Amino acid sequence: MPWFPDFVGAAELARRQRRAAGQADPVGQYLNALSHSDTRSLEDAWPGQVVIYDPRAGEVRGHKELREFISRNVSWLAGLHARTEVVASTVDGDRAVVELLGYLIQDGREVAWPIAVVADSPDDQSVVFRSYCSQWPLDGHRDIRPPILEPAPLPMNDVVGRYLAALGAGDTDAIVGLFSPDGYLHEPLGFREIHRGPDELRAFYNQLFSAGGGLGLQPCCVTDDGVRCAVESNWVRWGKHDLTPQAGISVYERGPDGLLAAVRIYDDVEPPAGLP
Repeated sequence: MPWFPDFVGAAELARRQRRAAGQADPVGQYLNALSHSDTRSLEDAWPGQVVIYDPRAGEVRGHKELREFISRNVSWLAGLHARTEVVASTVDGDRAVVELLGYLIQDGREVAWPIAVVADSPDDQSVVFRSYCSQWPLDGHRDIRPPILEPAPLPMNDVVGRYLAALGAGDTDAIVGLFSPDGYLHEPLGFREIHRGPDELRAFYNQLFSAGGGLGLQPCCVTDDGVRCAVESNWVRWGKHDLTPQAGISVYERGPDGLLAAVRIYDDVEPPAGLP
């Protein structure tokens, strides 16, 4: 996946949180390396394994492949006048999730590109980065993203767990009732794909469930700071249709009322034939 020249600012919220906790900041280090086409600081900070799971490049492993990966992406972005803004960051222990909205100039028009980056540090020497986004804003099509993580039973008993249960059951009324009055869902396709308020959410989920039922996903990893809960998962079913398992991440943001203020999705899952 290409990265943007000013990504170093995208990790600022995560950086502040991790510094306050006396922890390393792998997201900030990674984005700084990407911003300046300089891997030395990242390699110095993580002398062990550096692994990247990228929607376009696939698996990038080791320092040599890291340098080649960053070099290619900096060249790709040279003429795209890219900029980014931070949507949110979520830090939980040794894992951080940074959500970004990137903007590219492509064929004379500005394209919005929602992106989520996960940094996971399995030990003091190594780090794994997993990025999630749709290719639709750039290429006009979706690419099947193979699973990255193995499914794992994850107890989620609050509004997030109730949302996932209702999603699997295809229960529009239950899902809409879990959102705050001004709550919204942001699809992975760009800045216009936002559904806010009960009426828009109801229309969206009715269409989503028109393939014969709910959506099945296998949770794999949860990053939860008490306000936002980021769930990395594999999508395996859409209504009556089994899907080739596909990786994605969804971020559930809780409001002060304990309901969902926002749901933001980062994946490339293709609807079954016949659905828009």
